[in-house]
Amino acid sequence: MGNKNKTISFRVNEDAFETLREIAEERDISLSAVFRDYVDTLVAHDGQVQVVPEHELEEMQSGDDEESFPPTVEVPKSFIREHERLELEADHLREQLEEHKRYVNYLREQLEDDEEEVIQLEDLDAGETDEPSFRLG
Repeated sequence: MGNKNKTISFRVNEDAFETLREIAEERDISLSAVFRDYVDTLVAHDGQVQVVPEHELEEMQSGDDEESFPPTVEVPKSFIREHERLELEADHLREQLEEHKRYVNYLREQLEDDEEEVIQLEDLDAGETDEPSFRLG
């Protein structure tokens, strides 16, 4: 329950929307996936993403033997599986924590309700002098 997806909503002009839709169709992905890819890249590079037209990108890549842009990293499937397992475990632990918090709150409420019924012995001794006292031998 911890890492919930959030919705971002904003407006773009019709031309930009159509261009984005074409990009999504070219890549055979949803329009949302286009934005998720961009956001993932932006976050992964700490906001340091440069938008480069395709023709300039091709010129940059043909002229240099440097790494391609955007940089890509191959990750072993075992790493991905372990990451997913840890995310599931974290979700499970968050759910357990919430359950324990609810239980503690329930116990506190029970304690507060029971405090009204508690009779303190000191109050009994001080308040009731009309009754006879008994002493043991």
